[in-house]
Amino acid sequence: MDTTPHDLSTLFEQLGLPADENAIKTFIHRRRPLDPNIALHQASWWTSTQAEFLAQAIEQDSDWTEQVDQLDALLRPAPEAS
Repeated sequence: MDTTPHDLSTLFEQLGLPADENAIKTFIHRRRPLDPNIALHQASWWTSTQAEFLAQAIEQDSDWTEQVDQLDALLRPAPEAS
């Protein structure tokens, strides 16, 4: 049984990306905002393996779903204030 804590850092490790706090902030800063009409896994910067992992995490409601959703939210445009 996998007892690894699933957080944003371990998601980045799973995707084969640098996973320290600064690397994650830089990744988000450079790619934000992701067009609201594009699913996270369809973003052009993912490799096919990364895109497949992200899509399957959501489709299969895996242990990674919460972290993938968190990453998705961080990459989206900020909601407009009313």
